[in-house]
Amino acid sequence: MTQQTSDDPSVTQPHPRRWAILAVLCLSLLVLGIDNLIVQVALPTIQSELGASATDLQWIVNAYILTLAGLLGLSGGLVDRFGHRRALMAGYLIFVLASVGASLSDSPAELIAYRAVMGAGGTLIMPATLALIRDVFDERERPQAIGIWAAMAALGIPLGPVVGGVLLEHYDWGSIFLVNVPIVALALIGCWVLVPEGRAVTAPRLDPAGLALSVGALVALVWAIIEAPERGYTDTAVVTAFVLSLVLMAAFWQAEKRAAEPLLPPDLARTRAFSAPFIMVTIFAFGLFGAVFVLTQYFQFAMGYEPLPAGVRLLGIATIALSAPLGALLDQRIGPRWPVTAGMLIVAAGLATGALADTSTEALGVFSLVILGMGMGLIMAPCAVAILATVPEGKGGVGSAAAETALQLGGALGVAVLGSVLSAGYGAKIDDVTGDLPASAAAAVEDSIGGAYGVASQLGGEQAARLIEAARDAFMNGHELALLTAAGVSLLGALLAAWLLRGRQVAATAVMPQQQGQQPQPTTKR
Repeated sequence: MTQQTSDDPSVTQPHPRRWAILAVLCLSLLVLGIDNLIVQVALPTIQSELGASATDLQWIVNAYILTLAGLLGLSGGLVDRFGHRRALMAGYLIFVLASVGASLSDSPAELIAYRAVMGAGGTLIMPATLALIRDVFDERERPQAIGIWAAMAALGIPLGPVVGGVLLEHYDWGSIFLVNVPIVALALIGCWVLVPEGRAVTAPRLDPAGLALSVGALVALVWAIIEAPERGYTDTAVVTAFVLSLVLMAAFWQAEKRAAEPLLPPDLARTRAFSAPFIMVTIFAFGLFGAVFVLTQYFQFAMGYEPLPAGVRLLGIATIALSAPLGALLDQRIGPRWPVTAGMLIVAAGLATGALADTSTEALGVFSLVILGMGMGLIMAPCAVAILATVPEGKGGVGSAAAETALQLGGALGVAVLGSVLSAGYGAKIDDVTGDLPASAAAAVEDSIGGAYGVASQLGGEQAARLIEAARDAFMNGHELALLTAAGVSLLGALLAAWLLRGRQVAATAVMPQQQGQQPQPTTKR
């Protein structure tokens, strides 16, 4: 059976099995989406059983996201260098082996390490899926395929907490990682049977300096954001980490200008065709991941739900799977500017609605996720199409990695920033009730609402009830501040979308003309 590959630039016909291939690729994205958030509903259980602190919880979430963001620049080149199908299968194997390791972890540090390795596997899976869509679909069908891809990737977001809740009802917390094994096994079989090999026309060189600098900058930045509420924003280590991240970012930019095969070509990064959708995806992911991190704890700690009922309440965000194809359709008809701008405004409204929720208005928290999902679906597909359109043939892995880097970078920053705002808001209110507690108990209460519940379980009686009530009030203060912060960022995103996404870029090869020794001259329809 003849298979279309990206080795032959003359091939323009779509692959005859393209829709079956898309189903396999969507399964790949589904498992990654589930794993992004499945751990969220297990955080209270993990905190209790492994003795994790509030900072540990943020790192358990962010180790996965941060590794994805940091390594995607490298993996995009590897995907193009070694072939899209081979990269996809290698990613599956790394991901599933690390999942088994995570399920057996007996300390927060060990779990964080395995989550990072899972992210490393994901860095091969994510760009390979989008690059393969570019391989097997022609320009006419590609936006529709990307809309379906975005919808399925988004479907994993609400399914993660629900699947996690079901598993935690019957098994221990390690089961949330073992569930990856059968899903990945099915995806491996589908990939082996259906998916063609795709490879760049020329194998790109690796850029170890760019990789080291980009990962170092991201880790320093996220570490500083997570640690600042506990250590203080003027703490020497925190200030040093912020400064180091800026220095490494500047060094990364200079290194990319000199690299023979840079992770992110400077000519590409300077074009509005690439930078505008990259910024939009980053902002959208900031609100998505950060809000789910906050609202998961709201449903479990403030409202007192077990993992499964809490996960079901997060299903409202599944509306993202409905609006993502709509976003692709609108992008085809009117371009990305107005769908993305409207999406950002809807996201801001959803986040503001969530900020109004308290222990007596739970419905607002649920409804906020419905609004949030509708807005995010309008953003995802147009931005993914726009980013892919900026890279020439043979660079599908790089373009796909850029889109996924924006998603994971925004997600890591969202969890870090909004988690920090949540912690700061909680800490500002909880200090008033810890004066009569022993030092160790007071420290646990001040660390997080989960710590307060643990101390209350040892106290018992009226004192425990007062402590829980105070912790809930303090948590709701941080919850409100965090979601209002996210809403403000999304409003800024709407303004940027209306300004930056003017017209549609139509000449993809013009964005990276260094291939032909020319200066970049992106063409735009006004």
